[in-house]
Amino acid sequence: MNTLNHPRIALAARWFVIVWFTVGGLGHFVAADFFVSITPPWVPYPLEVVWLSGVLELAGAMGLLFPASRRWAGWGLLALTLAVSPANLRMALEPELFPQFNPVLLNLRLGLQLFLLACIVWGAGLLNKR
Repeated sequence: MNTLNHPRIALAARWFVIVWFTVGGLGHFVAADFFVSITPPWVPYPLEVVWLSGVLELAGAMGLLFPASRRWAGWGLLALTLAVSPANLRMALEPELFPQFNPVLLNLRLGLQLFLLACIVWGAGLLNKR
């Protein structure tokens, strides 16, 4: 068996994603001002978009808990993660707008996002044939 297809790897990846999006989803409500501040200026209704993305993050995390909804939740979280990438990219490309963060950490965050995408794929079983 391929190491990456090991059930424990998928389980660990799934729980990482569940915790990540549960904490992040709640953060969209607790620290909405921060998330609005990193939203690119071309996004209309930034506060509402932040709230919507928080709801979708929480729904996706919950969906990963159940085998019947796991793949749908995984595809949704994959799309959502790609959709919010402009905010992360903006922070890395314009670090002077976010002086509270070390620019090196902002670049490392992009790498972490790639890891998150991989965990979504493994944890939701998106590469498994059905």
